[in-house]
Amino acid sequence: MGILVKSPGPLTTVQDEGRFFHQSSGIRPSGVMDDAAYEAANALVGNGNGEAALEMTFLGATLEFQSAAWIAATGADMRAKLDDAPVERYRAVRVVAGQALAFGMAMNGCRGYLAVHGGIDVPPVMGSRSTDIGASLGGFQGRALKAGDVLPTMKEDGWTPTGLNYEPPVYESAMAVRVIPGPQEEYFTAKGLETFFSAAYEISPNSDRMGLRLEGPEIESRSGTDIVSDGIVFGAVQVPSGGKPIVLMADHQTTGGYAKIGTVISFDLPKLAQARPGDTVRFVRISAEDAQELYKK
Repeated sequence: MGILVKSPGPLTTVQDEGRFFHQSSGIRPSGVMDDAAYEAANALVGNGNGEAALEMTFLGATLEFQSAAWIAATGADMRAKLDDAPVERYRAVRVVAGQALAFGMAMNGCRGYLAVHGGIDVPPVMGSRSTDIGASLGGFQGRALKAGDVLPTMKEDGWTPTGLNYEPPVYESAMAVRVIPGPQEEYFTAKGLETFFSAAYEISPNSDRMGLRLEGPEIESRSGTDIVSDGIVFGAVQVPSGGKPIVLMADHQTTGGYAKIGTVISFDLPKLAQARPGDTVRFVRISAEDAQELYKK
């Protein structure tokens, strides 16, 4: 039972929710960049959120199924085709043994997800099947997929779709994301804070799963942004000495020595996960209390 990788695309990895509870030992969480697309893909094929799926970046993979499966493609529109027939995103689709599923270039967004009923059956490492390429940890042999790899999948169990329905998202090239100020906002001048919450920043090509580097006005600090290293979370916005913000993403380091001007709320992280170089982002202030109310709703 498995999926043969005919062509992997530039960066296709096995990911799940992430490798948590080990940051105190220097192990970063990794996991999917766009948890909304990942969760939708798993739900469509009857999986729990912990099941491993494929994350593809900019250009998707071409895969040959060695056994029948239910699949769902979500996230970026990569114009998937199953034996040359278009595959609708955000729908459960039946695949039979011998069929080829080919993803193309991302037409909207930049990261596509593929879930298979039962999940990708790679061994968990420290409680997660996510790939940390930098540490050669987890996923499929701790690396991005290559042509010729065979991904093991779970045996068919008779599951059929429940009729769950999602509307495919449209990813905007100019976006606004909500940010809770701090935890080191006092390191920045009033002018610096005003710049951060009013300027439009452009996603740099020098961005990756670790962080989105932003180009735009420098953020003024009071006397530098070096701090005693402390913990980092997904969505933390660091400001290095050059004054250009960096939004830390799924492969973020466990600690950092630059002041954090704010933290992007979890609901807006999928927007950033799908941002392409050249897209623009504006930061909107929100209180922790208002963010918690959104979470409750």
